Amino acid sequence: MSTTSLLASLPAPDRAARLRDALLAADFTADGLLERLGAAAYAALARSETVPALRATRGDDPLDTLVRLFLLQRSVPSARARAALPLEEALADGWVRQEGGEVRAAVDIRPYGGPEGQDWFIVSDLGCAVGGAGGASGHDEGVVLGVGGASTTLAGITVRTPVASVLDLGTGSGIQALHATRHATRVTATDLNPRALGFTRLTLALSGAPEADLRAGSLFAPVESETYDLIVSNPPFVISPLTSGMGDPSPRLTYRDGGMGGDDLCRTLVQQAGDRLNDGGYAQFLANWQHVEGEEWQDRLRSWVPRGCDAWIVQREVQDITQYAELWLRDAGDHRAGREAYEERYAAWLDEFEARGTRAVGFGWITLRKSGAEDPSIVVEEWPHPVEQPLGETVRAHFARQDYLRSRDDAALLGDHFVLAPEVTQEQVGLPGAEDPEHVVLRQNRGMRRATKVDAVGAGFAGVCDGTLTAGRILDAIAQLMGEDPVLLRDRTPQAIRLLVEEGFLDPAETLAR
Repeated sequence: MSTTSLLASLPAPDRAARLRDALLAADFTADGLLERLGAAAYAALARSETVPALRATRGDDPLDTLVRLFLLQRSVPSARARAALPLEEALADGWVRQEGGEVRAAVDIRPYGGPEGQDWFIVSDLGCAVGGAGGASGHDEGVVLGVGGASTTLAGITVRTPVASVLDLGTGSGIQALHATRHATRVTATDLNPRALGFTRLTLALSGAPEADLRAGSLFAPVESETYDLIVSNPPFVISPLTSGMGDPSPRLTYRDGGMGGDDLCRTLVQQAGDRLNDGGYAQFLANWQHVEGEEWQDRLRSWVPRGCDAWIVQREVQDITQYAELWLRDAGDHRAGREAYEERYAAWLDEFEARGTRAVGFGWITLRKSGAEDPSIVVEEWPHPVEQPLGETVRAHFARQDYLRSRDDAALLGDHFVLAPEVTQEQVGLPGAEDPEHVVLRQNRGMRRATKVDAVGAGFAGVCDGTLTAGRILDAIAQLMGEDPVLLRDRTPQAIRLLVEEGFLDPAETLAR
């Protein structure tokens, strides 16, 4: 199908404001859905279970009609559709279709609550909104998904400082571009799939957001000579075989399969991002990476970081190759292809992994910051534990702390003032009745929710950090109380202070004053 016909099959956005007014008037919003459906039925939708929502929308008011029409993809009588939306315009513009005396949706429209209470709408292909964009499920290769867990994760970790320019690379249905319109003067959105650009245009229009500069092309090709203050990408990161194992090229799903071997697409994207960033700019990605026999996965990822950039890479999950193959075979609907075809496609995935020496696949976040530092900070860690989104400010603060630590030798560190970060609590761990605890744990109750063991000196130091005394003065006081040599204590403690600062338990007072 040609690009022209692909885009011609999408609704026209010109009168989206009229449709938006009708949706808002009916309370077809994230809050309105929760109130109408109830928590149980609303949660069931995220599991692709629609029966509770169908039972909750058996009435005939406009909200029930819109839920059944756009979210559950059920036909509704024309009279009910006319009462809920400007039907003639919606038919003419292609948002809905007439089938006899019934009306059906032509696209998915999913209400989405913005970070400041905005009523937004994500537009995607039919069948790709309910259940959080649970996969292609037999759709054509150019299918455009709606909001999924990966989409909201990336939106949550993105640094949201006001900037002049943002690039959303691989925009899909446009959720990252939509978020970017809140804090960027200029938003550019690219995608290899022209149909995705059409959906991004619809998402922005129906959400009442400013238009973006939409460009078709792969990776950085559409913006070859341009630089940005922020780059975000939820790319087609799936490590899939290039052949199906059945003698033909593997069916390629544009939203997930990058067309490169192994994790080369993610590596290429990260390595090229440095040249597309302005000084101080961020690039933030979701990615998969291979765990290869004879190689530390941390070293693999460090090699991706471009020169002049600091990096914070967090591995959130690891799957063995059988789990990984099964996940994405189900995503594509291959488990419904018949036993023989499924087994051959499954074998093709395992053959690919075996040929590359891949024993597992990691998933996580990659954030770059163009610092220009000669001694870049590259932190690669595994953190599978729960976190508290949004984390954009946590990400920004991480790099600010790296800048601070890089500028301080031990003497300067001991001359500075520190403040215990908000929401940090202390736990004492030991046997009941024991005079002293076996160890002390500092625990964050926000952000990354880290916990770290500290000794008596570390606990005492953190407990009195309120910005009043320098670190050196505090250590001198602790040495006097514990009967230790203050010089030796000053010598051995800076590394522990650095770790508490790096992990966000302590904040330098000077950074808080800025």
